[in-house]
Amino acid sequence: MAKQFLVETSARHIHVTAATFATLFGADAELHNKKDLSQPGQYACEERVKLVGPKGEMAVTILGPFRPADQVELSFTDARALGLKGVPVRESGDVAGTPGVKLVGPCGEVEITEGVIVAKRHIHMTTADAAELGVADKQIVSVKLDTARPVILGDVVVRVSDKFALAMHIDTDECNAAAAFGEVMGEIV
Repeated sequence: MAKQFLVETSARHIHVTAATFATLFGADAELHNKKDLSQPGQYACEERVKLVGPKGEMAVTILGPFRPADQVELSFTDARALGLKGVPVRESGDVAGTPGVKLVGPCGEVEITEGVIVAKRHIHMTTADAAELGVADKQIVSVKLDTARPVILGDVVVRVSDKFALAMHIDTDECNAAAAFGEVMGEIV
């Protein structure tokens, strides 16, 4: 049997810089860990930010720790609800030339000029996991999900680092289309 791995749904969220956080929440504010995530050192924060687009607004959770650049990760459904056009599918960190959005916190606002993406589906893994699965960093694979609506998801990027834990991330639109609710396992095909 091929090695299976957890498939997690990554809901809308934001990564912020320390400077953006200070503007939104105040100079002395700190991030508060609400829940550790599967990737080591990553956590969902108690703090939330309001995104304001041309057609609407929605609240998103901040993920910590601070990042070197602001990045908003949405589904296409979220982007449409906000009225954002041209939001591309990108790997995390690849935000050049992407749309921006207004961020509103309890103490201030920040208008980011770029940084909104739909995250490309991906698998985090260690070098040992990659060797066992016979894949390499940045390789594109297809993954089979055995759910009530079985699917094979193509164009999945492999991300290898010994700082990662083995898990695949999809967005809420992909989760809903595949009925990937609860604990779902994936397998590279």
